[in-house]
Amino acid sequence: MSGIVLVTGGTGKTGRRVAEQLAAAGAEVRIASRGGPHPFDWSDPATWDAALDGVSAAYLVGPPRGGDVSATVIAFVQAAMARGARRFVLLSGSPMPEGGPGVGQTHRWLHENAADWAVMRPSWFMQNFSEGPHLATICDEGAIYSATEDGRVPFISADDIAASAVAALTGPEPLNRDFILTGPEPISYDDAARLIGRAAGRPIAHRRISAESLAARHQVIGAPAPLAQMLGMADMMIAGGAEDRVTDCVQELTGRPPTDFDAFAKANAALWRA
Repeated sequence: MSGIVLVTGGTGKTGRRVAEQLAAAGAEVRIASRGGPHPFDWSDPATWDAALDGVSAAYLVGPPRGGDVSATVIAFVQAAMARGARRFVLLSGSPMPEGGPGVGQTHRWLHENAADWAVMRPSWFMQNFSEGPHLATICDEGAIYSATEDGRVPFISADDIAASAVAALTGPEPLNRDFILTGPEPISYDDAARLIGRAAGRPIAHRRISAESLAARHQVIGAPAPLAQMLGMADMMIAGGAEDRVTDCVQELTGRPPTDFDAFAKANAALWRA
């Protein structure tokens, strides 16, 4: 598509990669941020018009928390449509169906109201071990904490999520569907610890704790109680087999297979050698 592609969440795990890959492909990119030349704040609709000026497509990563997130994103998409934007690619998550709570409501609204849309529903990020909450405990304690028991996850690289989103943002035709994005193979947290340890050259343990203990750990490092509890419940869902599946959506969108966890571990081994 011609025109500017707006990337919200442009400093996050997927957003910054989407912006980089779009720029590398020759697209005109605008990163929506409070400090950029077009200041943008989800909570201040007065900032939306300037961010949307000349935009034809948008990558949507909703505000992280607070209030009715779906209502905010829907209002933003309506403002974008009024200014001529046509294509929207929404970041959701594999456990979040159309019509479900939160981002699921945005998903349904796009399906019912947008002419050109796609929803990316990735499984859990590989980067949770290299950039996210597990990095500190791997480095400091040689351990990964979870309440997933023997549950398996088809971890996916944020680079593959971004590549899939870029394909949806720049492809010739509307996709008008959701895509559950996974890595090539579901593995347990025991497996993840073993592969990270092998790459780093030191033992890494998977320490199995309760969902309540996990939620408490998240609160200690700053997560609000509702988010911490949600993360504990998500691990319980993994333990019950909710994420034990693979799809070919990354291949379908990008033309190449997704990164496997062993390759990810080898590429990031230096991070975990401390």
